[in-house]
Amino acid sequence: MSQSAFNTPRLILKKVLAKSQHEGDGAVVRRGIGRSDLKNLDPFLMLDHFSVSPPGGFPDHPHRGFETVTYMLEGGITHQDFAGHKGTIRTGDVQWMTAGRGIIHSEMPAEANNKGLQLWINLSAKDKMIEPRYQELPSENIPKAEKDGVEVRVVAGEAMGVHSPVYTRTPTMFLVFSMMPGTEWHQIIPESWNSFVYIIEGEGVFGCPNSPPTVAHHVLVLSLGDGLSVWNNSSKPLRFVLIGGEPINEPVAQYGPFVMNTQSEIEKTIEDYQYGRNGFEMRKYWRSQ
Repeated sequence: MSQSAFNTPRLILKKVLAKSQHEGDGAVVRRGIGRSDLKNLDPFLMLDHFSVSPPGGFPDHPHRGFETVTYMLEGGITHQDFAGHKGTIRTGDVQWMTAGRGIIHSEMPAEANNKGLQLWINLSAKDKMIEPRYQELPSENIPKAEKDGVEVRVVAGEAMGVHSPVYTRTPTMFLVFSMMPGTEWHQIIPESWNSFVYIIEGEGVFGCPNSPPTVAHHVLVLSLGDGLSVWNNSSKPLRFVLIGGEPINEPVAQYGPFVMNTQSEIEKTIEDYQYGRNGFEMRKYWRSQ
C-alpha cells in the first residue's frame, strides 16, 4: 500500500455518523452537516442524504441567502417554484439552485423510491440578494473519467483532467467517486478550502494508509492540506462524495431556510416573507400543483 502522494495530506479531523431523522412530509433524511455536533463547515450549511416515497415529500417552502445542490442517487424528484420553473431530476442528474433573494418551491417524489443528496452552500453577503437561478445537468452531461478502477463524476470543479460546466458562485468542488476493491486514489484539493467526505456505500481508508476504515453514512471533516488519499481495501465497491469549498469567513445568521449575516437581516427576511416583498412577491398567489 503506497504512502500518501501529498506534502501535507488531508487527514480526518472529525467523524460524524449521519443518523436518520424525519423531515418534510414523511421523508427520512440522514443529516451529516447542520446538526448539533457539526453545525456547519464554511461555506457548507447542510448535507442531507434523503429518502422519500409518495405521498410524502417536501411541500412548498422558502429559501433565501444560499444555494442548494441536489444530486439524485435513485428515482426522481419533481421540483416547481413560484417563478414558473418546474422539472424532474432523475438518477445521476443534478440541480444547482441559487436561491439568492428568494425562492418558494416544492420538491416531491417522482417514483416509488427516491434517494439523493442535498447540499446547502452559503453565499457571501454581496451575493445573498441576487436574482434566483438554476443550473440543471442531466446525468449524461456530467463529465466523467475513469482510471485504474476509480471512476469520478465531476458535478463541480475538476478531477482526472475533466472540468464541470457548472458555475459556482462560491468556489466549490463536488466529486462523486466509485472505487473498485483494491484501488487507491489521490485527489488534489485547493489548500485553503474546507472539505469533507460523505460515504454513500461501502467502506474506505481516508487520509493515511494506517487509519481505520470508515463505513457508509459517515461525514469525515478533513484537515487543511494539498490533497486527500483514499484506499479501498475491502472486497466491495466504495462510493463517496468529496466536497470542498472556499471559506466565506463571514458571520452566519440562520433561521431554518433563511441564511443571512446578522439577526436583523433575518428579522427583515421573515417580514419580507410574511408580507410578500423583496423577492417573495409571488408568495400570496402561488401554490404548487
